[in-house]
Amino acid sequence: MSDLKLIETYKSFLQNYSNEQLSYIPEQGVWSIGQMYDHLIVVAHEYLDSVDDCEKAVEEQHQGKTEFGEYLFNIGGFPPIKIKLPEELDAPPDNTKSKEEIVLELDQLMNRMKDLELKVEEINPNCKMKHGGFGWLNAQEWLSLIGMHFRHHLRQKYELDHTLNNIGVLSRD
Repeated sequence: MSDLKLIETYKSFLQNYSNEQLSYIPEQGVWSIGQMYDHLIVVAHEYLDSVDDCEKAVEEQHQGKTEFGEYLFNIGGFPPIKIKLPEELDAPPDNTKSKEEIVLELDQLMNRMKDLELKVEEINPNCKMKHGGFGWLNAQEWLSLIGMHFRHHLRQKYELDHTLNNIGVLSRD
C-alpha cells in the first residue's frame, strides 16, 4: 500500500469516531485517538521539513545511519514494539482537534507529500539531515519514514479501539 493510500485509510477510519470518542483518554499515560492522529501529522511534517532541508543542502554528508536506523530501513518499518521517547521529546500531543480539523490537516499533509514526491528523486542522495535515533538520512529516506511511522501506529490504533470497545466508549452499530 502506498503511503498516500495509507493516509487515506487513516482518514476513512476517522468516520467511525465522534469528536468525544476522538478525545477520550482511556487511562493516564495513554493517548486518545485524536492525540495519536495529531502526533502522526506533526511528526510527518517534521520529516517533510527534513526533506526540504536535504533539498536546500549544499554540502554532501557521507555519514550513515545508526545501527538501529540500518535495521529500520532493512526491515522496511518499525519493529512491533512500543517506543518511548526521551522525556524532553515526549510532550502529550494536542487533544482538542475535531474530526473535521484532523481531516483537513491530513489533506494538507498529503498535498505536501505529493509535491515533495515529485522533487525527491532529483535531490542529491548524499545531502542528508540527521535524525536523533536513526542517523543521517537523505530526502528519499525521510519521505519513506512517514509511511513507516503511520504503519507503526496502526497497532496503537487497534489497541485503542479495542480498549474503547471493551469499556463501551466505542460502540459499533
